[in-house]
Amino acid sequence: MVNWSPNVVEPSDGARIEADENGHLQVPDHPIICYIEGDGIGYDITTASLRIWDAAVKIAYGGSRKIAWLETYAGEKAAAHYDGDYMPDETFEVLKHFRVGIKGPLTTPVGTGFRSLNVTLRQVLDLFACIRPIRWYQNVPSPLKRPQDVNVVIFRENTEDIYAGIEFASGTADNRKLARFLREDLAANHFFEDAGLGIKPISPFGSKRLIRAAIEYAIQRERKSVTLVHKGNIQKYTEGAFQKWGYELAADEYPDQTITWEAMSANGSHPNPAGKILIQDVIADIMFQKMLLRPREHDVIATTNLNGDYLSDALAAQVGGVGIAPGANIGDGIALFEATHGTAPKYTNLDKVNPGSLLFSGVMMLEHIGWFEAASLITQAYEATLLDRIVTYDFARQMDQATEVSTSAFASSIIDRMS
Repeated sequence: MVNWSPNVVEPSDGARIEADENGHLQVPDHPIICYIEGDGIGYDITTASLRIWDAAVKIAYGGSRKIAWLETYAGEKAAAHYDGDYMPDETFEVLKHFRVGIKGPLTTPVGTGFRSLNVTLRQVLDLFACIRPIRWYQNVPSPLKRPQDVNVVIFRENTEDIYAGIEFASGTADNRKLARFLREDLAANHFFEDAGLGIKPISPFGSKRLIRAAIEYAIQRERKSVTLVHKGNIQKYTEGAFQKWGYELAADEYPDQTITWEAMSANGSHPNPAGKILIQDVIADIMFQKMLLRPREHDVIATTNLNGDYLSDALAAQVGGVGIAPGANIGDGIALFEATHGTAPKYTNLDKVNPGSLLFSGVMMLEHIGWFEAASLITQAYEATLLDRIVTYDFARQMDQATEVSTSAFASSIIDRMS
């Protein structure tokens, strides 16, 4: 065991997940997995989700497999354990060491050096791919006529773009220095005096590793297409380059598994040949229209950071909202799964909210470690619970003849329907 502080109580009945030289996980039958409870509603949804995950694992494997949970700290609970530090260095080391973790929502404290605790975790751990599967479950209220047509997985680049945080405030010496350099050395004069300035880095390395992960996912899960979403018609050397590098990567590394519209037209083939994944691209603003009007045309989406932020929340709204939208942040040999919504402080400790986002992030986690049987049990039991119209308040107020239950009772209903 590593010599951790007293705040880290490593389970004696679990083993560390290892990774080979290619980053592929070697998962023992009793893996140690980290969890961060989160702030606000974090306690309620984490407690409920832990019960469901454990029950699914027990039922699926008859006790031969079990997760050894290790509580890890970030946010308000970290501040209580680490003398006011909301994002202690030890948390990063624990997550790196044990490789897989899941977290509830975190509040970024006002007046500290952190732009966002969530963004900090992604950047420090180099969790470059934010993965957001978005699909509809029967009986979930939706504004669409055919929400069942939405079934996409978004791969959002996590470390570059404007989220790199390279900004210079109006009126500062650094801002004036950069503005002078832009005007005098680069003849870039198309901005007003005293404008706040930001830099948008998008690299071949960052873009290609994200797009590679999306294509690999599409191959492994037998999806039909990967769509590169970008604003390259305007931002030609950043977003446009992302699109260009995506096509290059597919042609160079996956020539036997992928095909473009251009190649299909040249071969006179439509739809795409069996076993081939279509690589296509769509301008970001058009993509919002297409996901409303023709969502079945898209399967896996790979996009830059800001586009992915907007798109993932907008698509989640089409199938029930971020309250049930799961998310994962994946790096090389390390993964952190998370609730994609906020802390909802007015509902703290009321045992009221929907645990769906965190719950399905845990389903993604179980799939990530190869425990697909347990993951499927949860999905099936969740669907059965919704078919019986047993829901938390957020869905109950939008459904006819619904039975409204608490967070903990909802968890019990899901567990009761596992088989």
